[in-house]
Amino acid sequence: MTGETTAGGGFELPAELARASALDRHDRRRDWVARLPSIVPALADRWGLTLGRPFQPGGQGSWTAPAVDAAGRDLVLKTGWTHDEGTHEAAALRLWDGRGAVRLHDDHVDGDTTALLLERARPGVELGRSLPETEQDAVVAGLLREMWVPPPAEHPFRPLAEMCDLWADEAEETPPSDLDPGLFRAGVELFRSLPRDPRPDEDVLLLTDLHGGNVLSAQRRPWLVIDPKPYVGDRCYDPLQHLFNCLGRVEADPDAMARRTAGLCDVDLGRLRLWFFARWVVEASWAQPDEQPGLLAVARDLAP
Repeated sequence: MTGETTAGGGFELPAELARASALDRHDRRRDWVARLPSIVPALADRWGLTLGRPFQPGGQGSWTAPAVDAAGRDLVLKTGWTHDEGTHEAAALRLWDGRGAVRLHDDHVDGDTTALLLERARPGVELGRSLPETEQDAVVAGLLREMWVPPPAEHPFRPLAEMCDLWADEAEETPPSDLDPGLFRAGVELFRSLPRDPRPDEDVLLLTDLHGGNVLSAQRRPWLVIDPKPYVGDRCYDPLQHLFNCLGRVEADPDAMARRTAGLCDVDLGRLRLWFFARWVVEASWAQPDEQPGLLAVARDLAP
């Protein structure tokens, strides 16, 4: 395994992981990346894998590569740094058991390393590179509707409110100067309160990060989800990441996008609009200067 970006001994790093590690303030993650040349071979031995080169440019939190085991199964080894965002990915994949997502064959946690042995999606082309955005809308909505399942009575998944509280705290540290303070407070308060509405009979297992880059073309099914970030909560939250990846269309007509999304996902339009407004206010607080005006315009258009 060789490449331009290495971490000692010719070990190839995905470009995004190398970049994120170089910029990261966490010494622990840089230390973990430095230890990958010994971590990955140990995992390959554990599962009897022959590994290929890692997928490029890859992600920012894991070393992921094609693999074949002794039985000849076509697999993927995902070796991740144990961190908050990846919590309970294995449990969610095990619960879905191939329903809309890649299957989990095994997992192993060892300190700061979380390893997943996954079904390989072939040809594995990202949805975002395969179809126009309007067609992606329907694929994403269909996957969400299928994968929104009630969590079992004894489940490990965190409530959506936990993630929203963290994001709201971060937003309050850098409120956007070009947004009316009252509108900003309303958005952040909604972001905290919406996941706390009493709806225990309606809460489902959420993906929270479903978009065209996390859906791959496959043979078992036309499309399979990878990299879910599971929480339990209000399904109206879940289409928002895909919408955020369609900023041009959203900024051109936020109301039309909200209506289209509510129809495709079969969720309440009024509640989706509230989530839409709140998420865009929060996102505007940490957006790049060139992105902020568009985000703020959408927030103003959708303000309740």
